[in-house]
Amino acid sequence: MPTDELAQARARALSSPLRLRILRLCLHESRTNKEIADLLELNPATSLHHVRTLVSSGFLEAEEPRKGNRGAKEVPYRSTKLSWGTRIPDAAPLLVDTFLQEINGLTPQEMQVVRVGLKLGEKSQKEMMARLRAVIEDYAMREPEEDGVPTSLFLAHHLDLTGNSRTEN
Repeated sequence: MPTDELAQARARALSSPLRLRILRLCLHESRTNKEIADLLELNPATSLHHVRTLVSSGFLEAEEPRKGNRGAKEVPYRSTKLSWGTRIPDAAPLLVDTFLQEINGLTPQEMQVVRVGLKLGEKSQKEMMARLRAVIEDYAMREPEEDGVPTSLFLAHHLDLTGNSRTEN
């Protein structure tokens, strides 16, 4: 598959909050399709469709089959972390929707939130985002800690339209 087509296929594979949630579930622990379906309260056939899309695009990989509770063969899947460096066009609404789905049902004590208003020039904004991305990438690429607890981080940098003037392009 040519590089352009591959990039488009990968972007399409990541264009679903459900698929992004599946990748998160399989990041630190291998999970079977049934486990994924149960955790996301999906029909296993629906889950399998999304799992197959993620496998065919390289975002999930099947591990060695294992025997399930009733002796049936189960295939566990694990995230390849390929999604971290994959560009998704116009990703902001998709990522916000995924974030909102993931925090649905959490109590305020189960989240740590930081919010700050800044007034930075373009150069400073780019520097800040590059530095934050580098720190986040450093932690994202580390091996999971044995005694660690799975957590997620969502970072959004946006214009503040609450009365501040801005210039139109």
